[in-house]
Amino acid sequence: MSTTNPELPRLIAGKAEFKAPGSSIAQGILRMAGWTLRYEGLPAGQGVIMVYPHTSNWDFILGVLVKWAFGIQARWWGKDSLFKIPLLGPWARGIGGIPVDRANASGLVGNTADQMKAARANRELFWLAVAPEGTRSLVSGWRSGSYHVAVQAQAPVGLAYFDFATKTVGLTDFVELSGDPDKDFALFAKVLAPYRGKRPELAGPVKLRT
Repeated sequence: MSTTNPELPRLIAGKAEFKAPGSSIAQGILRMAGWTLRYEGLPAGQGVIMVYPHTSNWDFILGVLVKWAFGIQARWWGKDSLFKIPLLGPWARGIGGIPVDRANASGLVGNTADQMKAARANRELFWLAVAPEGTRSLVSGWRSGSYHVAVQAQAPVGLAYFDFATKTVGLTDFVELSGDPDKDFALFAKVLAPYRGKRPELAGPVKLRT
């Protein structure tokens, strides 16, 4: 997807054939806590899930429970310091974590896109889940890495949301990208506009960081 497609971006639906059984325990915990779950499946075997908004430490705990509840074997990028903590580091790797040294992340996007394309060729699942704001503090926009992985791998983007206003967590909207960031992010922003994080004043705008 190195060139833009004027007929894209467009929303595509999730598919049940790419839906694995989720953990009934995780589903029960979330429902007991008052959360409504919305998820119908993945539209492809490979892609990028962008999680928004990220405004609280609770997002990580919620995200892990949702990953198990939905049955998604997603990998995720995390700060390398997290993986150096005894017990926590091995556990984080075990649930799909990939340590990232943000001061020396050269080649991360290209390597991940190549892995995703190889997974497609081998008919293997490979979904990357990322909180593209990169921090729970207020920022001017999203980090670009996960978007460029999806563009280079010609893979769809799933827009996952944690809506604390209605206590709804969902992954129902997927986007086939055009490769034009302005068009793609305009659609992202439209889809994600209704959702509010635990601290909505810390939610960054849905656009690439400049």
